[in-house]
Amino acid sequence: MGFENQDVERKELSILKVLSECQEPVGARITAQRLKDHGIELGERTVRYHLKLMDERGLTRLVGRDGRLLTNQGEDELRSALVKDKVGLAISKINVLAFGTDFDYEKLRGSIPVNISFFPKEKFIRALQAMKPAFEHGFCVSDLVAVAPEGERLGELIVPDGKMGLATVSSIVINGALLKTGVPVESKFGGILQVRNHKPLRFIELIQYAGSSLDPSEVFIRAKMTNVRAAAKSGDGKILANFCEIPAVCRKIADEVLARLQETRLGGLLAMGNTSDPVFETNVALNRIGTVVLGGMNPLAAAEEAGFEADNHAMCTLLDYKDLVIFGEL
Repeated sequence: MGFENQDVERKELSILKVLSECQEPVGARITAQRLKDHGIELGERTVRYHLKLMDERGLTRLVGRDGRLLTNQGEDELRSALVKDKVGLAISKINVLAFGTDFDYEKLRGSIPVNISFFPKEKFIRALQAMKPAFEHGFCVSDLVAVAPEGERLGELIVPDGKMGLATVSSIVINGALLKTGVPVESKFGGILQVRNHKPLRFIELIQYAGSSLDPSEVFIRAKMTNVRAAAKSGDGKILANFCEIPAVCRKIADEVLARLQETRLGGLLAMGNTSDPVFETNVALNRIGTVVLGGMNPLAAAEEAGFEADNHAMCTLLDYKDLVIFGEL
């Protein structure tokens, strides 16, 4: 009986997760479709049954004929329940977005992974000014961004009332581009990289993606552990960076792909080591190459350091490349 209850709980949590990703009421049919995209097979009738149970428990509320929205209680339940099942959630998000990336750097079209941040609209311009040093000194994956006012979409997210939305390119764009050419990327850590005399020196903090339920960049920003503005202005500070590994035999292809990405204003590569050699004092597995990429949320960290807090959603959705604009032109 206990196993049956656990199975029901996991199904309901999966439904709650789908609803949490939607800003508008969603019915049983669409919910079932989105569950299928995540590899969960639940029929429309079964989803409707669970939604009715969750209505009764106060986790969801009916809007219109069949649409559902999460209640505050439902959001709390999603955050708290089955924590052990969330271990490795960060690496799962990376893999899903990398697979969904279909950007063609020859035709300059396709979807790329982004981070989304929501700022109070009255503070948005000043927040952009606070991010400017990070973009100007290249502490970003790309200087391409997207902006949307309240009520409009950025990928799958709708900008809440009273907010302005900003999309910044995620470092997963490299994972996706390499994956499309047959190069497997193993994202190992998100970390804090010390910068001294304008040069990256070493990692001083690391969080393993496979053991985390949160994105490391969000954790470091919330904990106020970065100093991106100082790194940009004086050359001494702490920035967000990600550590990956690729098979050594893929070095030539990886070099070509990363060079082509750079031509399209995408990239963020800090270093690619030699076979099995440590990179920035971080060990690398045998017959593999360590790769360090700038964190896509460095500009957001700079804004937070200046006192402009945002509701950040790291590596959360895909956006069409043609919808991006150069930050300096905002």
